[in-house]
Amino acid sequence: MRLKPAWPSYICRDILLDRFVLGSPTLASVNEVAYVSTFPPRKCGIATFTADLVHSIGSLNKLSAQRVISIDGRRLFKPTYAGFEHKIGRDFLEDYLLMANFLNKSPVNVVNIQHEFGIFGGESGEYICSFLDALRRPVATTLHTVLPKFADPEKKVFDNITQRSAAIVVLNKTTGELVKSYGVPSKKVKLIPHGCPDLPLVSSEEKKPDLGLKNKFVLSTFGLLSRGKGIENVIKALPNLVKKERKLVYYILGVTHPQVKLNEGEAYRNSLHRLAKDLGVRSHVRFLNRFLAKPELYNYLQATDVYITPYLSPNQVSSGTLSYALAAGKAVVSTPYLHAKEALGEGRGVFCNFNDPDSIVEQVTAIIENKKHRRSLEKKAYVYSRKFTWPLVAEKYVKLFEELTLHSEMNNHPFATRKDRLLESFH
Repeated sequence: MRLKPAWPSYICRDILLDRFVLGSPTLASVNEVAYVSTFPPRKCGIATFTADLVHSIGSLNKLSAQRVISIDGRRLFKPTYAGFEHKIGRDFLEDYLLMANFLNKSPVNVVNIQHEFGIFGGESGEYICSFLDALRRPVATTLHTVLPKFADPEKKVFDNITQRSAAIVVLNKTTGELVKSYGVPSKKVKLIPHGCPDLPLVSSEEKKPDLGLKNKFVLSTFGLLSRGKGIENVIKALPNLVKKERKLVYYILGVTHPQVKLNEGEAYRNSLHRLAKDLGVRSHVRFLNRFLAKPELYNYLQATDVYITPYLSPNQVSSGTLSYALAAGKAVVSTPYLHAKEALGEGRGVFCNFNDPDSIVEQVTAIIENKKHRRSLEKKAYVYSRKFTWPLVAEKYVKLFEELTLHSEMNNHPFATRKDRLLESFH
């Protein structure tokens, strides 16, 4: 005679599942993660993001290994799989397929793709789709570019990526809603903000003497230069701003974007030099034409009085430079692109109009003339940034990798293919 369990079947089911998941040595937690992205020494925002993420996750000591598969411009005739030597030749489809095959045979549990259309080969970066089609590991894709309306080639790539990924990581709520509007299931969309350094909140006056900026009023913008940054509008605002504050200086921190430099050289930077000279404000503009190391960058940010992101596109869904400015507790003046509208809402920053130097003058002047206003902006920005310092972001990624690993192993385990097998003995 078969004995019936003393407890209801659903309780027995949960106990059995718990023992199955937690007790079986064949169902280990995530141990290895592979990242497909650009990576230093390449100079681009996504490379920096990935390096920060890998470093922050490594500091948690929760993974046995992290593999970085960098997207490189050179074809690999012989694969190298040691340390950080994993590479995919950007424009060679065979490399994507070879790397997918390698990962399928490796101990990697989860693959994280840092996605931006331009960093992968093929039309609109379509080679990453072939990689996904060949890959047999769960994928979490972090989206760095999502547009309210995609062109046809990009939409096809976007659809393929979102369908083949087990999770889609978005960097803010605005992007999450945009992704869902394309039909991506809500349960697949995971919000993990763009990380930022865990900096102390210090007065700009404290940092200025070390940089030779004592008694100066400092504006700054940092990042890789390209025409979409709108820096020319800040320079056009300077003649009127200098009338308000004679000791004002504007720092433009960073090199020209490598792809821009390849296509047009330093034409944009040179145009900014000429504009400053023609407007008579060349002595108020400082160009630091180098890729700043983190400590130096942090010093300039902390010495800044007003940080400006005058970007021209309203559809920009992510700005690492904005996240860093918030982390430094800066008063921010920005055009209202998608990321800025969310990050600077509720009095955490102020907005100027797109392509409007007079609007920049108005907002910066209000901060110059009202120290109480400036202090309020600084405090709100800093408090807000505490939610997405890199250690917290790293914890969220590891948690997601754990969930994907567990789900994958449950689905692939020979005793977990059908729930009724687990429940048979209770009926």
